[in-house]
Amino acid sequence: MSAPVIWLGIPAVAAVILWAIRSERWTAILGGSLAMFLSLLAISIPIDQAILIGNLSIRIAPVFEIFGRRFILSSSDQLILFLIYGIVSFWFFSSSVARISHRLVPLGFIITSLLLGSLAVEPFLYAALLIELAVLIAIPLLVPMDQKPGKGLIRFLIFQTLAMPFILLSGFLLSGVEASPADVNLVIQAGVLLGLGFAFLLAVFPFYTWIPMVCEEAHPYAAGFVLMIFPTIGILFGLSFLDRYTFLRESRQLYEVLRFIGIITLTTAGIWAMFQNHAGRLMGYASIVATGLSILAMTLPNAGTAVGLVFLLIIPRALGLGVWSLALTILQNNVPSLDFRTIKGQARSLPFVSAAILGASFSLAGVVPLVGFPIQYSLWQGLGQVSIPLGIWFGIGMLGLLVGGLRAAVVLVTAPANTFRHSSESWGERILLGLGVVALFLFGLVPQWSRLILDKLPAVFERLGK
Repeated sequence: MSAPVIWLGIPAVAAVILWAIRSERWTAILGGSLAMFLSLLAISIPIDQAILIGNLSIRIAPVFEIFGRRFILSSSDQLILFLIYGIVSFWFFSSSVARISHRLVPLGFIITSLLLGSLAVEPFLYAALLIELAVLIAIPLLVPMDQKPGKGLIRFLIFQTLAMPFILLSGFLLSGVEASPADVNLVIQAGVLLGLGFAFLLAVFPFYTWIPMVCEEAHPYAAGFVLMIFPTIGILFGLSFLDRYTFLRESRQLYEVLRFIGIITLTTAGIWAMFQNHAGRLMGYASIVATGLSILAMTLPNAGTAVGLVFLLIIPRALGLGVWSLALTILQNNVPSLDFRTIKGQARSLPFVSAAILGASFSLAGVVPLVGFPIQYSLWQGLGQVSIPLGIWFGIGMLGLLVGGLRAAVVLVTAPANTFRHSSESWGERILLGLGVVALFLFGLVPQWSRLILDKLPAVFERLGK
């Protein structure tokens, strides 16, 4: 048995089986349990080491070959597998309450398997093809087959597809750079193409216009999953490029460009968040801010600290978007639309939903004592040491997102005094949303959880930490 078969093949096979199960509840339970099992397996069983079970010796091989291509998952990838499948299990377990598990769990497994495969495949040029397949699979997840896709979905498909030829061409040129690193023109061409590819892939400024549109058009929980999984794997894919190529890792100009892209993405998205009048679009801009944070974390002078913050930012993003999108889904089931005029005063009948929306928005804005605060504070401190103006623009962007969250809070609680209604939330919805809000506070109050990640971090992207 090889590691790629376990963590890439089994989820793909399970997706086919789960697609045949028509029960929302059992699809969510079985899919979430399998994802949790794969997550725990990633940190409990070593790869490429013999394991003695009684008289039986078992070894999980790191390599799987198919059609002349190799998929490699070594011991250094176990932290990534643990994080991704742990996060996916959280989304799958909650999908039954969102009433979308029959689509999210099977398609989510395939998307996760393809995106993780893009990190494991060699030659790495095939990673672009796997990412494109994941994008195509995401289309029926965002919009059911019997519905016409909106402009945001079409723009998502176009922008993500445009990323592929740029990444493929840059990969071709990078192989030439390895052979002749002194060729300055080749280095510049490869860098420009690579930058354009990742600009489309990560949806940075000005290519993020599809995100708020998709959040307005698509099912909120499906949109939240896409905005969690694609940028997360995209950031890890970008780190793998920096780890692979020395000239990229040692380029001062590259980090300055990344710093500019990260701060303009964060600041513009934060400012736009202040003026949103749709709860779904506000979540979309919050996810863009989270992407800007991850890009800025990559540019810190201390490489070890930079990689550590990139990994730690995965948790607030996944938890915040998960709680937020679940709350929006329940809210959408009770109102005609997520426009601010429609959801006005809904805190009186949906208190847990309203608390979850506010907690998630404030967490992604870095408010004390939620999970986003300690990590964002460390990042802000590091950026302030690089440049004071950079720290100021960082603060402006986060303040904009905070104002957007406060506006949503005012809308949700504002209503005439005589319009009080009993809560229309089910007990299952209350429990899941309550646990989500508690987790937002708990991870913020007990930052020691980060040690679980930081202690295993040196094995991941070893060259970047030097």
